[in-house]
Amino acid sequence: MKAYSGCGKKKCAIARVFFKIKKNKIKINNLNINEYFNKKLNYKLIFDPIKLTNSKNLDIKIYVKGGGKSSQIFAIRNGLAKALLCYNEKYKKILSDNKLLTRDSRMVERKKIGKIKSRKSKQFSKR
Repeated sequence: MKAYSGCGKKKCAIARVFFKIKKNKIKINNLNINEYFNKKLNYKLIFDPIKLTNSKNLDIKIYVKGGGKSSQIFAIRNGLAKALLCYNEKYKKILSDNKLLTRDSRMVERKKIGKIKSRKSKQFSKR
């Protein structure tokens, strides 16, 4: 049984996704998906690549670290799309049309010297 892998990133979150075609189980950092993510978070975005490609019976293991929960969701989504692409090259058109293969390159801008944040300045007083 061959395993397929993909790496996804968003901000500081890095997700390594591995899957085999076996049972229908998902583990994130050795926890169930409901245990790892709160029910309030919209983690259904993770399943977009699976729904678009009509993939079934995937035994998915995900290792994710860094960033917040929202960034981790998008990193997992990106990694899963890349892993599905390794599994079948025919999925490239579907995944790229839905922008699942592209990495969101936006990062937090660094703090500058003499400023409170990256662009926020101290209050200006005329007198």
